[in-house]
Amino acid sequence: MQELKPNYAELSGLKSSLEKYGFCVLDSDTVLQLIGCTADELKDLALDWDNMPLDKYLKDGGHYRRRRHSSFIFEDTKITQVPHRSHWQSLDYNALHGGMDRLFEPMMPATVIKTAWSKILDALAQTANQLSHPIRKKWCVEAHQFRIDTTDGIGRPTPEGAHRDGVNYVAVFMVGRHDVKGGETRVFDANGPHGERFTLTQAWSLLLLDDTRMIHESTPIQPLKKFGFRDTLVVTLSENNFQSAAV
Repeated sequence: MQELKPNYAELSGLKSSLEKYGFCVLDSDTVLQLIGCTADELKDLALDWDNMPLDKYLKDGGHYRRRRHSSFIFEDTKITQVPHRSHWQSLDYNALHGGMDRLFEPMMPATVIKTAWSKILDALAQTANQLSHPIRKKWCVEAHQFRIDTTDGIGRPTPEGAHRDGVNYVAVFMVGRHDVKGGETRVFDANGPHGERFTLTQAWSLLLLDDTRMIHESTPIQPLKKFGFRDTLVVTLSENNFQSAAV
């Protein structure tokens, strides 16, 4: 099957695209403009997707997902990493893994001190501020490093199916794809007929979503040779509070 290319937005059209459609896709050159870093800085950051621990919480019994997770707060233009905490979603947003306190291994300290990392979080939080009415000053940020591989024959980027994350905004960076096919992204209007599908193949291209309006999923990947994998960075931003069972 031929892969459908995204309709990339210009940086100047990011805000209007998100407001009109509920999502937008940026190519890697535009991501560099948004973040304000170099391609070499992002290539260096991508090395930290190697040797990640297995996701031990997969209810389908699979061994195809590796991940790390850390949390941060952006407030008054300052980014602070918070003490390591579990990732929690309600069953309303994740029918497969909702209601579970999932304590993943944290991002490596060597990753979060890299210049590109702080630039990514700052750019996303500043974008969220520009999109918010009125401007928000505090964003609770969760970052997920994912590697989906074909150890089990296929790998499932979203085993929970089409879903929302229960946050305000979601950013999905395509860090890299190696010897795989599939992994098509599908984005749907949660309250209407509009939807699009496309495949993110360009390293460090970006899908930005208004999670209050949109549902998304990615189809399984298959190996082109004996083994392949797909690396992504998912960053979510919630106004004022992290999701937790106590809220």
